[in-house]
Amino acid sequence: GALQVKVFPAAQLGQEREAFGLLNTGVLDLSITSLGILDQAYPALIADLDERGLLDSTLVVVMGEMGRSPRINAKAGREHWPQCGFSLLTGGGIKPGMIYGSTDKIAAYPTSHPVSPGDVVATIYHLLGIDPEMTVPDRTGRPLPIAHGGQPIHDIIA
Repeated sequence: GALQVKVFPAAQLGQEREAFGLLNTGVLDLSITSLGILDQAYPALIADLDERGLLDSTLVVVMGEMGRSPRINAKAGREHWPQCGFSLLTGGGIKPGMIYGSTDKIAAYPTSHPVSPGDVVATIYHLLGIDPEMTVPDRTGRPLPIAHGGQPIHDIIA
């Protein structure tokens, strides 16, 4: 087992976003509040882990479950967009200071080094010392691949 810490926005915890000064106003809210919080918290966490000598043994992952459409819709929001997303991995065996892959000019589609969610999961398992080819039984006893056919992204592994 690996120690894991999850961080969720207040709304996902069932708390009022307003208690944290986070008004739900669509894309603008995300860029001003949530991303602003991440912009401060993430480098502070990385610096703290590094100063304590823990960064090399701690994998920090920032990601969502899917990407967002490159265009803003009529309600000032962005739709689910599985074609392109992001993952930010730091420490724990990841090469520092790397950008892997690129997108077109509106971030709609990958233009180099496309990576599947399974590849990200396989990379995380690999770094945790878990064989990404491993299977676990599903409810009917059939083998279910834990990385959904993904392969570790060796180019980003130190």
